Amino acid sequence: MILVTGGAGYIGSHYVLYERLRGNEVLVLDDLSLGHRDAVLDAPLVIADLSDAAVLDAVFRSYPIDAVVHFAALASVPESVTHPDRYYRHNVAHTVTLLEAMLRHDVRFFVFSSSCATYGDPVYTPMDEVHPQNPINPYGESKRVCERMMEAFDSAYGLRYVSLRYFNAAGADPDSRIGESHSPESHLIPIILQAAAGVRPSVSVYGSDYPTPDGTCIRDYIHVLDLAQAHGLALDRIRNGGASAVFNLGSGTGHSVREVIDVCRKVTGRTITVHEADRRPGDPPVLVASAAKARDELGWRPAYTNIEDIVTSAWRWQQNRRY
Repeated sequence: MILVTGGAGYIGSHYVLYERLRGNEVLVLDDLSLGHRDAVLDAPLVIADLSDAAVLDAVFRSYPIDAVVHFAALASVPESVTHPDRYYRHNVAHTVTLLEAMLRHDVRFFVFSSSCATYGDPVYTPMDEVHPQNPINPYGESKRVCERMMEAFDSAYGLRYVSLRYFNAAGADPDSRIGESHSPESHLIPIILQAAAGVRPSVSVYGSDYPTPDGTCIRDYIHVLDLAQAHGLALDRIRNGGASAVFNLGSGTGHSVREVIDVCRKVTGRTITVHEADRRPGDPPVLVASAAKARDELGWRPAYTNIEDIVTSAWRWQQNRRY
């Protein structure tokens, strides 16, 4: 059985759906502070805080868990700059508590939801796994600290892990069973689609003077179901005796904020009002992945390679969302 922490959140819930569709048993652990009960569908759910070691012990004693896939974290770059204490507590301290519980119950397979934010400003693009890591915000630093911990736990205790450095997750289940739902929403594509749907009046573009062709930030968008598949392949790797490893997950193609707004206009056929705003602290100008290692070593083949397809699935969810 796989314990999925943060499995009621956006990416975690899509991973839970993916594993259940391929016949694997999962148990979701989530405090529902950011996740949604409806997002787990009918998967078993334990509502608990990762800081509670006694609850973790009870969970590991009560279920035949042999692996953990860890999504539970705070993930807003701007918030991490203004409230770094929250990010080190939730993202680092809670991960220590979880890893210690795993060791107490002899669970040695761990897949970690990391981030391209560990790289900081790009020295070169596309960015591969050996790109220097120099985080420029507490969110990225918190993920980098966790990666260092996993290296140490592997060396000291034989904890086999895979760390997956995402670029920008986007899209939704094509059948609209689950999708992206944050409050407040902080991700670009759902914000644009909310403006298209009339849920919000406009979209703010944070910075139009970056050293990019149109002056706005460039990001690499990857469909959430492709991320889910990568987590499954990563867990298969270490369960089957593979070594611990780190992989980037991205499309290898960057799209600027203005380009994504134009794609959303095309997909929705709606008018989208845009306002320019100041840069946000901690935002690198360009983040684009090289995911060749994941393709070569995991056999990962993203199914959604077109930004229009990603936006279309997100728009369908926006129109049919249930939570």
